[in-house]
Amino acid sequence: MKSVIVVATALAVATPALAQTVEPSKTPVVDSSAALPAVPVAPSSTETAQATVSSPPSPRARRRSPPSPAELRVRAANRTATVEPAADGYRNAMQVYPYSDGAIYHVLTAPGQVTDIALQPGEALGAVAAGDTVRWVIGDTTSGSGDTKRTHVLVKPFTAGLATNLVITTARRTYHLALTSTGQTAMAALSWTYPQDELIALKAAAGEARAAQPVASGLQVERLNFGYVISGDKPAWRPLRAFDDGRQTFIEFPESLGVGEAPPLFLVDAKGTASLVNYRVQGRYYVVDRLFDAAELRLGLKHQDIVRITRAGDTGKRRRSAS
Repeated sequence: MKSVIVVATALAVATPALAQTVEPSKTPVVDSSAALPAVPVAPSSTETAQATVSSPPSPRARRRSPPSPAELRVRAANRTATVEPAADGYRNAMQVYPYSDGAIYHVLTAPGQVTDIALQPGEALGAVAAGDTVRWVIGDTTSGSGDTKRTHVLVKPFTAGLATNLVITTARRTYHLALTSTGQTAMAALSWTYPQDELIALKAAAGEARAAQPVASGLQVERLNFGYVISGDKPAWRPLRAFDDGRQTFIEFPESLGVGEAPPLFLVDAKGTASLVNYRVQGRYYVVDRLFDAAELRLGLKHQDIVRITRAGDTGKRRRSAS
């Protein structure tokens, strides 16, 4: 009731002023298009509760679960297996890694530059697989011909800050590489040395050198006695011949002796008793530092191969049939 009296009083006071300002013959025009000031409206408690429920939690509120023990083991194994570029491993601009099966070789690349991954000469390429084939350009080519033909896998990233892995399989081995792209620094080329292959080659060369050496020094051809008879079974390792120089006996085998298992040598006495004898292998020869009348080479268990070596002049009574 008080508010009504106040409004009426205000109107009464304002009426003379309006009468003086506005002429009776003219009616004031109000522009309805004029914008009214916006009045903020407080949201209701229901709307506030809905907004609170529907809004997603902040990133800080999310907790990432820690890596599992298996994941930690994989990370540790990968770090240990990764081989980094080394200053003493460079030959000019080519980084040369010693190859080891299961190692991961780190390769630094850069956009706008091609890194050449050179495989072993004569190594036939099988397949090339990369984790990210969208942001990396990967191809292959060859150089040389014949035994010197060499495969090159070429990689180039589209931008810096990338990382992926690369697996190269060949007819000889598998290469695992970790590719990282930097802003400007890139490895021009990389290749490998192969210690295991080199060791095999050294052993083969040493074997050939031993085979090329004479079976004994100081032999006098005129004193050699080739009067030996070889009888019995015919395995692949059956000797070709036997001879002596009056002091030592030599048993010559085929080239295949070094491929399979070598048979032991037994001396056979007059009673037919066999006993192992000391000898040494010189290339494809057995060298026995004594003379004998009869000996046998035996190899096998259930189906034993027996080859008998008899010196000419040995009587049949001392011969034991080779079964």
